[in-house]
Amino acid sequence: MSNLFYMSKASRPMLDHSKGIYLYAEDGKRYLDASSGAMVSNIGHSNPRVIDAMKQQMDKATFGYRLHFQTEPAEKLATKTAGFMPEGMDKVFFVSGGSEAVESAIKLARQYAVVKGEESRWKVISRFPSYHGCTLGALALTGYEPIAGNFKPMMQEMPKIPAPTCYLDKDNLSDEQRGHKYAQYLREEIIKQGPETVLAFIMEPVGGAATGALVAPDSYYQAIRDICDEFNILLIYDEVMTGVGRTGKFLAAEHWGIKPDIIAMSKGFGSGYAPLGAMVASNTIVDAVLEAGGFPHGFTYAGNPLACSAGLAVLEEIEREGLIDNAARMGEVLMGELLALQELFPFIGDVRGKGLLTAFELVSDQSTMAPLPKELNAFEELVEMAYARGLIIYSRRTRGGKEGDHFLICPPLIITEEQIHELIGLLRESLYEFANKFSLPVLEQV
Repeated sequence: MSNLFYMSKASRPMLDHSKGIYLYAEDGKRYLDASSGAMVSNIGHSNPRVIDAMKQQMDKATFGYRLHFQTEPAEKLATKTAGFMPEGMDKVFFVSGGSEAVESAIKLARQYAVVKGEESRWKVISRFPSYHGCTLGALALTGYEPIAGNFKPMMQEMPKIPAPTCYLDKDNLSDEQRGHKYAQYLREEIIKQGPETVLAFIMEPVGGAATGALVAPDSYYQAIRDICDEFNILLIYDEVMTGVGRTGKFLAAEHWGIKPDIIAMSKGFGSGYAPLGAMVASNTIVDAVLEAGGFPHGFTYAGNPLACSAGLAVLEEIEREGLIDNAARMGEVLMGELLALQELFPFIGDVRGKGLLTAFELVSDQSTMAPLPKELNAFEELVEMAYARGLIIYSRRTRGGKEGDHFLICPPLIITEEQIHELIGLLRESLYEFANKFSLPVLEQV
């Protein structure tokens, strides 16, 4: 019996050690980490250079409170981080995780509005489905019923617009037209809410847990930026999952040349070596807030020197090993393999993503994209079948969390082509077992 509890009663073996893209249980069984944990371990496990950097910092100091001291790791990491950002986004605020980064972003946006004399602006529009974190502020932005539903009486729920799930649309529009169609939902919601009350729009540039690596049409991104500018609304990019090389660029925003006003990052930023995240904002926003008296917000471990030493070493490792370029190259290989699985298993309705943030969604019918019966619990069944084979994948329910089953395949950015073939082989075996158990069609037998 364990005294720990988390989301469920499900038990797992005791972790013994990890290395590269693999984790090993105490009984010696090896697991291929095809989801980088929760899309966290971008540089892989047990990197000796990162561990050495942390050891060196531990010999000097493990904690220095940000109101009492500046620390070299925090200063260096802030400078390094700013170097990856769009021009003019030079201000970095460290946090311990993604929920804290999102909370910080919306609080900074609100204070900036107050400083400008726009106290009426407080609404942050987000998308449904979406996931932005588990704290009440971040949860108010999240459009995912199983996580957010029970807590609605405790929070100020924010307005939502439809996520750009174009793969489900049955119309005659081009991709460009669909992008503009979904962007117009934002314009309509701003007008409905009253432009003078809307503070910001927050979005994941590539969908995460709630929509499974959802990528909008290219036209969507600039259209959203233009609408935010038209109504003088801040654009917040939640790059908690997509940032730090995951999509083949340091920021997913770079794929479309978009400059958000505020960026939230975490997960791959610390790559699992220490709890670490960051909010990055423009000089214009931060300077105005600081000159008006400061930013009354923070966390005990913000800028922790041990965490920042890990984050700095992670970024240096990404540069040293060319992991962003590798994510782009291996992402193409992985996408090709997943599309081949779709040809083999007709119940794979959609394959999507960018770089090494990819996913596939299971359906009853590829032509209608009707989901599998939710009673099958496919999002749990396939995960368990893969886990039994030593393959770790990550699943959620796509359609608001109530039905639809998608599986994120997001291995560490260090993965090789040979390891991708190993991953796909284990996944293929799991899909065969799943198809046999539920009498689903397969176009070719083993």
